[in-house]
Amino acid sequence: MTRQKSFKNRVRARMDKTSESYTTARRQLLAKAGAAAPPEPEPRPAGPVAAPPADAPAPQPAAPVADAPGARRPYSDEVIRTNTGRTWDEWFALLDAWGGAQRPHPEIARWLVEEHGVGGWWAQGVTVGYEQARGLRDPGQRRGGLYEANASKTVAVPVERLYEAFADPTLRERWLPGAAFEVRTARPGRSIRANWDDGSTRLVVAFTARGQAKSQVALVHERIPDAATADKLKAWWRERVAVLKQVLEA
Repeated sequence: MTRQKSFKNRVRARMDKTSESYTTARRQLLAKAGAAAPPEPEPRPAGPVAAPPADAPAPQPAAPVADAPGARRPYSDEVIRTNTGRTWDEWFALLDAWGGAQRPHPEIARWLVEEHGVGGWWAQGVTVGYEQARGLRDPGQRRGGLYEANASKTVAVPVERLYEAFADPTLRERWLPGAAFEVRTARPGRSIRANWDDGSTRLVVAFTARGQAKSQVALVHERIPDAATADKLKAWWRERVAVLKQVLEA
């Protein structure tokens, strides 16, 4: 148990340092050590367990719960598995068993981070996808009633350069001309939080290295007052990050 806990602490320390997903950080530490992962502890039954009758039918997995009408999963199964280690259906089954539909948004996201090693950005993404699938919010809507718009893009530049495209006003002007973009907090190479326009809405931007010469930006425009505006901003941001990619890769 002590060895397993120590290894998980090392994984999370690397996640904080590199912004990698739990799965990627774990794989990199194992590769450096040239060893297999510490074994996961086996649960111990409280008492003797009787063997099932020989003719008993095999237990069947629970059928997945259907998503709420109109719900949209923010990312593909491939993207969510790469960054969190599980598919949407696997996360939804886990959250259902935990009682996620009855818990507030911050508690769900914190549980994903602390109990399953999901990075903060992706914990938010899984939480939002789950809440939409269970009808707790409309697509693009936060549980407080306001809306948000998302956009992401992978660019063939180091993560430091991608970060500069947002943090450096001169470079930002090349792909986001005339934007009222006021940085509130910044973690170089990792994230930026900024006021947008008159400050009534905000941007949360996360950066993830995908190797030495490739990186990903994931952006959320928060506090949007209605669904129609959110849809327009979503299309606009997707067009802007496509221009960003062209500018940086030119």
